[in-house]
Parts: sequence; structure tokens; C-alpha cells
Amino acid sequence: MGRIIAVANQKGGVGKTTTAINLSACLAEKGKKVLTIDIDPQGNTSSGLGIKKDELNYTIYDLIIGNCSISDCLLVNIYENLSLLPSNVNLAGAEIELIGVEEREFILKKEIEQIRNNYDFIIIDCPPSLNTLTINAMTTADTILVPIQCEYYALEGLSQLIHTINLVRQRLNPKLEIEGVVFTMFDARTNLSLQVVENVKENLKQNIYKTIIPRNVRLAEAPSHGLPINIYDPKSAGAEGYKDLAEEVIDKR
Repeated sequence: MGRIIAVANQKGGVGKTTTAINLSACLAEKGKKVLTIDIDPQGNTSSGLGIKKDELNYTIYDLIIGNCSISDCLLVNIYENLSLLPSNVNLAGAEIELIGVEEREFILKKEIEQIRNNYDFIIIDCPPSLNTLTINAMTTADTILVPIQCEYYALEGLSQLIHTINLVRQRLNPKLEIEGVVFTMFDARTNLSLQVVENVKENLKQNIYKTIIPRNVRLAEAPSHGLPINIYDPKSAGAEGYKDLAEEVIDKR
């Protein structure tokens, strides 16, 4: 049965989408069957994987509101071992359209259960906010992976995220756990990055991945080329970081 990991942090700019794209691609490169789900209306995971998101006939929006089946919007093997449920700006309207819909928190879960066994890993990129789409991701997921940027306000909002995860666990998904925290945009030249890592380790009673993702120019460039980092520049520090993270995620199984 596929392991479902939602990548979530309601704080924007923490490397959430970068992590969803590159963790997915590196898991696939290691021979794992991977499905990436883009449930963010910005659709950055879709475009970062080379998909022209505004030219699609169907997206996850159509799936959620019942306009298509999962096979209609699933993009199979966009890279070897890696498939995608894409998103675009249409998804922004789903929040309003789902008002009054019964069990709207479980729409994604019911769809994914049909195909879960086809994959080793299912990675969900969540929106940078706590809304119906994020709750759908959390009811579907087994675990939440939380990227934290190595900067001064790193812990801001994290307690709110953990509170939300606990609420979802109590009321909607009793099996939900925190997969762990991964540090992103680490700059070894600054004391601040080192202090943030130490501060989070002291204050957070959560699993913290040993792999720390560096601040890396090639990693920042890759999405504009529609390529994951392991294909865009496989020898870069960013690629090495996400390959190491993929190994840790596999070993944690």
C-alpha cells in the first residue's frame, strides 16, 4: 500500500513546493513508483514538473467537483516512475463550490483510495494556508512533512500547523502523524541558519530529518526550466540534498 505524505506549512516561501517536486523526483529516480498531487491553486508543482498547466483538459479541480474521473486528469509517467495529478488556478474556486457538500473533507481521500496500491509513495503539495483543500490533503495523508526555512521567523505559525494536525487527528483522521521536519534554504555561511536549526531542535518534539537542504542557485533555477533538480543539475548541492532526503524517507518506512 502506498505511503501518503502531505508536504504542508501554511507559511509561504519555505520550500514546500520545491520539496514536493524534488522529493517526488528523487524517490522516482530510486525506482519507487510515485504519484505527486498538486492541490495548490498556484499550480507551481505542475509547472515545475514541466506541465503547461493552463492547457490541460482536466485537473484536480475537475476531480474534486465531480466533473471527471481520476483517470481523466491523471498524467501518467511524466518522468520515469513519476505520475502527476495537476492543478491550475481553477482550483481556487473549489473552496466556494464545496460549501454544503457532504463529507467534503474526504473527497480527495475517496478518489486516492482507488489507486493507492499502484504507488509506493504519494506526495501531496498543499496550499500555503489552512483551508478545505489542505484539510482534504490531511485526511488523505498518513503523515505530514513540514519544511522549515532557516530564517528568523522559522517557528512562527508552526504551532498553529501542529494544532491543526492534532485537530484533524482527533476529528477526521486518527492515523495522521507528523512525518518530520526538514530544514530548507540553509546557508552555512550565516550564524542565523545554524541558530535556527539548534532552536528548532530544542523546541520541537518532532522527528527532524538529518538531511538539510542548502540554499542553492541551481535549485532556484530548475522550476523555470520545468525540471526537477536531479534532472536539471544532478551534481548540484540541491540535487544531493534531495537525494539524501529521499533515502531517509525510504529508510523510515
